[in-house]
Amino acid sequence: MSKEAAKTGSEPTILSALEQNLPIEERILVDELAYKIQPISLKLSIKMMKPFMKPVISASEKNAAPGMWGWLLCRKRYIDEKLLDSTNQVEQIVNLGAGLDTRLYRLTGIKHLPAWELDQEQNIEAKRRALSRALKQIPPNIKLVPIDFDTENIMDILIKNGFDPNKKAFFIWEAVSQYLTKDGIDSTFSFLSKAKTGSLIAFTYIHQDFIEGKNLFGWVKGYKRFVENRIFIYGMNPDNVNSFLSAYGYKLIEDLDYSQMSDRYIKPTGRKLAASKLEHMVFAEKM
Repeated sequence: MSKEAAKTGSEPTILSALEQNLPIEERILVDELAYKIQPISLKLSIKMMKPFMKPVISASEKNAAPGMWGWLLCRKRYIDEKLLDSTNQVEQIVNLGAGLDTRLYRLTGIKHLPAWELDQEQNIEAKRRALSRALKQIPPNIKLVPIDFDTENIMDILIKNGFDPNKKAFFIWEAVSQYLTKDGIDSTFSFLSKAKTGSLIAFTYIHQDFIEGKNLFGWVKGYKRFVENRIFIYGMNPDNVNSFLSAYGYKLIEDLDYSQMSDRYIKPTGRKLAASKLEHMVFAEKM
């Protein structure tokens, strides 16, 4: 994973923090911690935007990625729900490429489960600093673990830090796959293939047509920034996801794009946000 890819880890959390400016009944995601972990300068900027949230969201839809606001929040909401629904099935949690995600710190229903957050060292240190702004201490059930995904073995690093491969796990792999080479993807799924039967994974992927330039999904700026600069490297064809997962011992449960998820999470808020088919959300079980 490139250094440029590592720099994108804070962007979804800033958007989540901005979402907290809306009335609670209009929020796609309730995540007060996303605001609390921001540095003072960003907190002030976020608060100053509160009276202008409609134009802020509109501008993000026009100037960033069509549907970006909705898809970033929908995927977080989806993973939150799947994780909470699985607490009686799994015995531990692993967040691969955790970035500044706040999920393990704000969901009270998972605090009894041991958890590991893995990321590049610079991201782990940034997260420690961010959490220190909002929490008295890191919860004792969570370990922040630096790793070089390109050179270090995920299973070895996890076991060294207390992970038990003989227990069922819930793996989170949110907004990571597009930054990896095919070798990186195969290495990650080789690790995942060793998980105990009944383990679960929630992960996202970018449509292969975007990576290949066949369909830009209305996001020309994103293609130029991320694909042409080789920040986004890997994509998947939705037609092949089932067979891909089967090769590593997983059964596909759901593969949703964000136009499909909008009915679940955006429509109940009464908001009208664009939805994109660029990124997909997958939920699968180890067989």
